[in-house]
Amino acid sequence: MTARERIHELIDKYAANAATVAEQEELAHLLQQSEGDEAAKNYLLGLLQQTTPLAEHSDARWLAIRAAIGLSAPGPRIRKFSLIFRWTAAAAIIAGITTWYLFMPGPTIKTLPPSAAVRHDRLPGGNVALLTLSDGSVIALDSARTGLLTQQGNTKIAKLNNGQLAYKSLNEKPTALLYNTLTTPRGGQYRLILPDGTGVWLNAASSITYPTAFNGDERVVRIAGEVYFEVQRDPAHPFKVTFNPGADSGSVEVLGTHFNINAYPDETTVKTTLLEGRVRVVSKATTLLKPGQQASLDNTGHAAIFQDVDLDEVIAWKNGRFHFEDADIRTVMRQIARWYDVEVVFEGTITTEKFVGDIPRNSRLTEVFKILELSNVHFKVEDKKVTVLP
Repeated sequence: MTARERIHELIDKYAANAATVAEQEELAHLLQQSEGDEAAKNYLLGLLQQTTPLAEHSDARWLAIRAAIGLSAPGPRIRKFSLIFRWTAAAAIIAGITTWYLFMPGPTIKTLPPSAAVRHDRLPGGNVALLTLSDGSVIALDSARTGLLTQQGNTKIAKLNNGQLAYKSLNEKPTALLYNTLTTPRGGQYRLILPDGTGVWLNAASSITYPTAFNGDERVVRIAGEVYFEVQRDPAHPFKVTFNPGADSGSVEVLGTHFNINAYPDETTVKTTLLEGRVRVVSKATTLLKPGQQASLDNTGHAAIFQDVDLDEVIAWKNGRFHFEDADIRTVMRQIARWYDVEVVFEGTITTEKFVGDIPRNSRLTEVFKILELSNVHFKVEDKKVTVLP
C-alpha cells in the first residue's frame, strides 16, 4: 500500500470516528512527511472559503476535514475549540500553512467565488520599521537598500542581507553621545543588533531608543510596546532597559540574559519574563527574577511574581506565531489588531470562552478567523475595521 493510499484509508477511519490513537499518530506523521499536490491543496482552500462555518457542514468531505482536526460528527455549535494542531494537516491548511497537504477523494475541483470576508481580507504584518537618526532624519527600513545606510559619529549603520539592522563601531575615540530610535508600526516587526552586539526583536507598535555607541558605565535603552532581548554579557557595563514614564514606570537591569518585556499602553500590566540568566525589575520595590519567572507590574508600580510561566506563549510572536493559553477574546483581539493593523470593536454580548492554541502569524486575517470561528465567536471585516459578533 502506498503512503497516499494509507492516508486515504486513515482519513476514512477518522470520518467514521474509528481511528485509534496509534492510527491518529500515524496519519499525523504521514501528512507531515507528504509532498502533496496543488490540486488537493486548492480543493481544500476552496472549500474553506465558503461562508458556512466548518462546524455546520455534514457531507463526507467535511466530515473528513473535521475528523482530521479532531472534531466529532456535527452537533451543537462548539463552545470551546482548541487551536493546537496535534494531528493536523487540514487545520494547518486552514491556518495558512502550505507545506502540509491533505489528499481527499472527491469530485472535480471547482473554483468557488470569494466570500465577502475574503474580499475584505488583510495580509499579515511584516518587517517594517522606521529608523530615526540623531538629527531627526528618518529612514524607512523596509524599502532601504541592503548595505551601509549611514554613519552616526564613529558608528556605521547597515542593513544586513537578512533584513536586520546592525551597528558597528569604528573603534575610534568616542564622540558626543548620539541617540537613534527604531519604531515599528502596527503591522510591523523588526530585528536590531545594538552597538554592543545585543540582539533586539521588536513586535508590532513598539519602539526602542538607544545610543549609537555605549560609552558610559551602563548600557541604557528605553522601550515602548513589546521587545525581546538577548543581551551581550559585559559585567563591567550592566545593561538597563527603562519603560513607561508614567505611574507604572520601571526598569530592568541585567548583566547578560534573554528576556521579554511587554509594555503596551493598552495592556493592564507591564510584564517582564525571564528565559535565561538573571534580571532585576526595579519599580517601587526591587525584584530579582529567575528563569521561568515573570514580574507583572501594575499601574501603581507594584509587582506580582508568577512562577513557571509558559515561555513558549510569551515569545511566540518572536517565533512567528500567535500562541494562546486560556486567553480571553479581548486578549486575542489586541494581538490581532496590532499585527493586522485593524480597529476592533465588540458588538453585543462578549463571549467568555477561552482560547487555547497556535496559529502562524503569516496567515491572512480571514484564515485566522476561520479557526477562531469554531468557537462561540464570529467576525465582520470591513476594510480596517473588525467587528466581533456574538
